[in-house]
Amino acid sequence: MDDKHSAISQFYRKSIAERRAVAKAHAGLSADDLETLVNTGLPEAQADLMIENVIGRFSLPLGLATNFRINNRDFLIPMAIEEPSVVAASSYAAKLFRASGGFEASSDEPIMIGQLQLLDLPDLAAAADEILERKADILAEIDGRAGSIVRRGGGARDLEIRDLSGSGRGEILVLHIHIDTRDAMGANAVNSALESIAPTIERISGGRAHLRILSNLSDRRLARASGMIEAKALETEKASGSQVIDVIMEAAALAEIDPYRAATHNKGIMNGIDAVVMATGNDWRAVEAGAHAYAARNGHYASLTEWRKDDDGNLRGRIELPLAVGIVGGATGAHGGAQTALKILGVTSAQELAEVAAAVGLAQNFAAIRALATEGIQRGHMRLHARQLALAAGATPEDAPEIAQRMIDAGRIRLAYAKMLLDDRKQGK
Repeated sequence: MDDKHSAISQFYRKSIAERRAVAKAHAGLSADDLETLVNTGLPEAQADLMIENVIGRFSLPLGLATNFRINNRDFLIPMAIEEPSVVAASSYAAKLFRASGGFEASSDEPIMIGQLQLLDLPDLAAAADEILERKADILAEIDGRAGSIVRRGGGARDLEIRDLSGSGRGEILVLHIHIDTRDAMGANAVNSALESIAPTIERISGGRAHLRILSNLSDRRLARASGMIEAKALETEKASGSQVIDVIMEAAALAEIDPYRAATHNKGIMNGIDAVVMATGNDWRAVEAGAHAYAARNGHYASLTEWRKDDDGNLRGRIELPLAVGIVGGATGAHGGAQTALKILGVTSAQELAEVAAAVGLAQNFAAIRALATEGIQRGHMRLHARQLALAAGATPEDAPEIAQRMIDAGRIRLAYAKMLLDDRKQGK
């Protein structure tokens, strides 16, 4: 039985050293692992090999979200993000879901889609028929060159053909190659597979292979999470739990029908998901692209989550979206900090990482719409923002909490006021 616990009382009140000690005990981290958290996990020489024209490294705060219980297992969740309130809000939401058993999550097999565009076809229909007739050979050719992914149990799974003629550029066939990339995100493997079979496809079809690239709309690789919060847990001084659920559902309904609201609603979801994706060294731009494309899959951009009141009057939420993430390869394998984050998280597969990220997205979405629908988003957010403003005004980390509190007490959370308070402090006022 898993004896690790993520419900840590007043974690935010602990010192940084104490929080690191909790992470060390939770994940069995070594001294070297802790060093990567202190020094960004990315030596300058390593950074110079990862991208071009390196002049330094750029750091983001790395926090731990607490209280998460997913599929009857506790997780401390590393989140890399610069925006105040996200880690706190996710942790608070997870605490409410936890009281009812936590999140249930599931995911599809890690199937990525590679696209190969065929142009200049002498006979489109005949080409399509011949490609499908040779499907088994084509998939076998991919597997013959796929190497490590096949050894790990992955490989080519299917081939589909789409006729996209009518674009004004003549007849176009697009092949979709489905490849199980196991615990890798899989971009390099998919792109390499497409390059390898392009000559074969040209010979079979008589056409010209043009674009050969994976799709970030990885809708064969969906992750989903759901959870319940009892109505009584949502009671406030001014409203019953049932009333709070009603206003949450009213707010969520707007995101289902209005793309202007849905864009911000989904951005809040991605606040949580992106922070997990970044902390683990994954491609957050690819995840973002897939999520937003999936949100518009029915021809209308809408919410990635659903909220409803069940027969017992409790709130139930659900999320589903593409989540192409990996625990091996790419920056995940090259970045020491990402490797340490994965150790803290303790996931054992790319699918489990996707499920965790989906649960964080659902938690963050709940926290955001609850705040919007009840007290307004600014109240809690601006309290945390005050600390950033104090630092931006020139306060030391030691002085920033006091300056922030004075701004909050005065109801003037502004950069100019923070500077004035600092000037007054220097002058002994």
